[in-house]
Amino acid sequence: MAKRRKNGLYGGVSEELSAVMRTGWADTERRGLRLDEQAPYAARRRATLSARFPGERLVIPSGNLKVRSNDDCYPFRPYSGYVHMTGDQARDGALVMEPRAEGGHDAYCYQLPRDGRDDDEFWTGPSAELWMGRRRSLAESERVLGLPCRDVRGAADDLAAASGVPTRIVRGVDPVLQAAVTTDEELDTGLEEALGDLRLVKDAWEIAEIRRAVDSTVRGFTDAVRELSGAIASSERWIEGTFFRRARLEGNGLGYGTICAAGEHATIMHWTDNDGPVRPGDLLLLDAGVETHTLYTADVTRTLPIGGTFTPLQREIYDAVYEAQEAGMAAVKPGAHYRDFHDAAQRSLTARLVEWGFVEGPVDRAYELGLQRRFTMAGTGHMLGLDVHDCAQARTTEYVDGVLEPGMVLTVEPGLYFQPDDLTVPEEWRGIGVRIEDDLVVTDGGHENLSAGLPRSADDVEAWMAEYAG
Repeated sequence: MAKRRKNGLYGGVSEELSAVMRTGWADTERRGLRLDEQAPYAARRRATLSARFPGERLVIPSGNLKVRSNDDCYPFRPYSGYVHMTGDQARDGALVMEPRAEGGHDAYCYQLPRDGRDDDEFWTGPSAELWMGRRRSLAESERVLGLPCRDVRGAADDLAAASGVPTRIVRGVDPVLQAAVTTDEELDTGLEEALGDLRLVKDAWEIAEIRRAVDSTVRGFTDAVRELSGAIASSERWIEGTFFRRARLEGNGLGYGTICAAGEHATIMHWTDNDGPVRPGDLLLLDAGVETHTLYTADVTRTLPIGGTFTPLQREIYDAVYEAQEAGMAAVKPGAHYRDFHDAAQRSLTARLVEWGFVEGPVDRAYELGLQRRFTMAGTGHMLGLDVHDCAQARTTEYVDGVLEPGMVLTVEPGLYFQPDDLTVPEEWRGIGVRIEDDLVVTDGGHENLSAGLPRSADDVEAWMAEYAG
């Protein structure tokens, strides 16, 4: 019987209640399920991973729930490497790739099966379906994933019993499974790096999902502009909530915490309190992305004049960022070094800062010393996919020191941020922050801007706002 809750209102379960609860339930097994459309792509990803680690067992957990406020749990999101290799989003699961003597691996998933009705766990246990919602049965998961599935409650014992096989596990995801195997931390890091490497180039299915995320995000930005008057009457959170509604309507939710930064909040790179006033005459920096039901996300930023038109100074700063983004995007093409788009955008911004007298030139010297970083703060972009900062654990040689290939998806997001207390710039510049961010996929002939459905130039932004916020 499940452990009683401390300070619960019920003292226990009577035999009569237990008997009543165990009877009278219909058979709800789903027998008409089909193979998920992502399954063949996941199988090819596993085959590529298998070739990297011949003769070794690979363990990729999905992760566990984390308790919030004693009785509730934080929304669960599985480890992205697990999702990429299986197409699955189950909690308390794991992908195990067992090496075959003749080469290659046999892959199977550990899953938490459905609760039976022959004990009280299904309504009193820590993962009770009557509280948490229906799970797939193991047979259902096998049909959907195209993988043999086993009961995860035996996983730790299974892995511990097979200790003679060289094993790697992704650390920090499932402490119980990690404790069940004997591994080498450095070798385990190699597995996590490989999982990051394999996500650098997206397959056709992944690109379609990111495109879906971006299209929903474009609609979310349009919603925000339509409801800008509501934000003026309340706060940044009106816009945050407006975008969130679109994300929940069309996807799983947000790909990351929305940055809705009006006025001087736009100079804070990761402003997520979103509780400030929205005033005509200021700028609103909105950085937001919808996450699809398959967990792929968009990441888009627009900086909007709250009153509908830029002031001359706001436009001058905006145009400088726009020119930098144009330079960065032009450098996104197959065969280019990953760093090229960052260098192009940052050099453009450095030239403007030298021209304005905020950074001492010449431009080459200023850029070599990184002097522009006082006002540009961050890098100019990152990989995008299952994580908003995708492939973060990939090898440096393959990522920031690598070369762009068709199928890579990345953001280009230059910005200028003049802090409210920065005495090195004129007072009228202080508290202005501008960022423009788009999501690009590298193609055979260059790149495609997936978020081109949103206006970018100052004139187009003003016309767009006049149409939708008018």
